[in-house]
Amino acid sequence: MCGIAGILSFTDVRPEASLLEKMSAPLQRRGPDGGKVFCEGPIGFAHRRLGIIDVDSRADQPFHDTETGNTMVFNGTIYNYRELRSVLKDKGHKFHTESDTEVLLKSYAEWGEKCLSHLVGMFAFAIWDRKKQKMFVARDRIGIKPLYFSHDSKNFLFASNTQSLLASKLVDTDINPIALQYMYTLHAVVPAPYTIFKGIHKLKPAHYLWVDLQGKIEEFQYWSLDAENKHSDWTDADWTDAIEDKLRTAVRRRLLAADVPVGVLLSGGLDSSLIVALAHEEGIKDLQTFSIGFEDQPEEKGSEFEFSDQVVERYQTNHFKYLIENGQALTRLPEAVSQMAEPLFGQDAIGFYLLSEQVSKQVRVVQSGQGADEVFGGYFWYPQMAESKERDPLLRFSQYYFDRDYPELCDTFAPKFQMDDIVGEYVRDQLTKPYASTYLDQVFRFDTTALIVDDPVKRVDNMTMAHGLEARVPFLDHELVELAASMPEHYKLMHGGKGILKEIARGKIPDSIIDRPKAYFPMPALKYVRGEFYDMMHSALTSEKAKSRGIFNPKYVDRLLNHPESPDNFTRIQGSKLWHAALLEIWLQEVL
Repeated sequence: MCGIAGILSFTDVRPEASLLEKMSAPLQRRGPDGGKVFCEGPIGFAHRRLGIIDVDSRADQPFHDTETGNTMVFNGTIYNYRELRSVLKDKGHKFHTESDTEVLLKSYAEWGEKCLSHLVGMFAFAIWDRKKQKMFVARDRIGIKPLYFSHDSKNFLFASNTQSLLASKLVDTDINPIALQYMYTLHAVVPAPYTIFKGIHKLKPAHYLWVDLQGKIEEFQYWSLDAENKHSDWTDADWTDAIEDKLRTAVRRRLLAADVPVGVLLSGGLDSSLIVALAHEEGIKDLQTFSIGFEDQPEEKGSEFEFSDQVVERYQTNHFKYLIENGQALTRLPEAVSQMAEPLFGQDAIGFYLLSEQVSKQVRVVQSGQGADEVFGGYFWYPQMAESKERDPLLRFSQYYFDRDYPELCDTFAPKFQMDDIVGEYVRDQLTKPYASTYLDQVFRFDTTALIVDDPVKRVDNMTMAHGLEARVPFLDHELVELAASMPEHYKLMHGGKGILKEIARGKIPDSIIDRPKAYFPMPALKYVRGEFYDMMHSALTSEKAKSRGIFNPKYVDRLLNHPESPDNFTRIQGSKLWHAALLEIWLQEVL
């Protein structure tokens, strides 16, 4: 919905509007409808708006509550804001807008930090509590909306992307070796609080901070995911009905919480097709759907229009198809990379970027199918882990998922960036937490609460908001996630993965879509490391900037460049190790 930034000063040097304006500039694409800056005492807020709910200027941010004196900046959408507004009005609160922003601020006034348990939505926000002289900063349960922060002895800064914090010139941009190890083990995932820069952190999903004027920062967790199986007396039909009801509610919430039309990104796969079917059953007329395709390569087709067309024909949506030439995808790749708040290895990020550019010309909000694979077991490595006889939880996971094992990590980086195996310790801890019925339940919870946050959730947020387009992800509705986490793993693994979703979809979408093998965003020109794509990576990794940065072991880079399509240079889930190395360098050259 927006881009937010702010500063809390711990000294007599107060935030200046000019500094907030600098921090606001990198957020402009997230909020193209205008921006404002608020400075008062020790606090400074900046906001860029994408008008979706109550588009009148009365709902502009930073938003101030005259009754409490509190001020807030907020990014996201509260889907149950109308219900909360009714409850708060009964408690005596008065409203001056129709916005979810005001509902959120009044919820804080009524319940304090416990307001978070009342919220259904995706959000990142900061509230300056004038009476307490503290700042309250929070992020949604799944981490759909980003929140980065930095602090020293003088200031606490926060923003929706790293570029905003970098614009302040107040953060340490030294490369963080901890982040490197995570990034190159878990295909670009760097779990909070770390980022690639030592001086920039990110708030963990389902957490909030209190920051006071003395520089004291306290962090608390307000939600966790229980992965124990429940409802042992439920039949197959009970589970199917319950999941369908929760998914239908999630889709409905994301359709109705808007004063503008809501479209659907229709890939032609099971997840997005099911969203279209449920939206149609909710009575939505003239639903707008959007698909993108690329030129074919000899090894692979570049579009899946044949599948999305079947959904369009069945539900008669107002459909838009975009075919992107390979040359355009390659020439605009650096532009897309520059909009990443952190490096993203998924080559389909450029696809989402180019699709979002076209979609934003038609609508401001779309629903998208991200999260279904992680919540409902759609990836090929889940059954591999389920069938594995390995007793060590870390090895059982890493042999199918890790991009590089620890010895290869040591070979990847220059000596100054090498360190002990912290990723292994982290993953083992995640996979042995209590309140999970089976090993695979542990994996699903780990994926849903930690790995998914950095990809695909961050990828979708970054690439859509770069064009002022808000993406809503019903499969990550926290109530649906909670129910799915309590479901026996059989319902996820059956029928080749996402079994229960396939049961729900049967009769709603064509069988050809339900029964097709799991597909991925087709981008053949970027998948096969050759031609202009190879030249771009070679140039980045052999540049003077890359050499002076000295992140990678030169011999390791040479091996990648000399044998880019060797089987050894692809990860266990078929990512290009050359692209992983080049992407980081390209990103650093774009943002620094």
